[in-house]
Amino acid sequence: MEAKATEEKGFLGKLKDAAEDQEHQIQILGTFVRLGVVVWSGFIITLNYVEIPMIKKSPGGDITFPASVFTGALATFGLTTGSNGNNKKEKQKT
Repeated sequence: MEAKATEEKGFLGKLKDAAEDQEHQIQILGTFVRLGVVVWSGFIITLNYVEIPMIKKSPGGDITFPASVFTGALATFGLTTGSNGNNKKEKQKT
């Protein structure tokens, strides 16, 4: 009977079994939400630069908001986006 019950569980059922603690489940959900935000904002930024044949590109879109969301979401994972040349100059002086 137990083997049959484990076979019927889907991805979410297995995930729930792996994370019985509610705090751990919330952390996993938070990670998936942050990852979704990174993917969404990265997609919006990419659409601004890539021309898709069947979709008319709008001229001069402002991507400030998606770019700031992208940078903030990456920072929650401990990642930073590019650095400017000023940092290299300061490191060479010291």
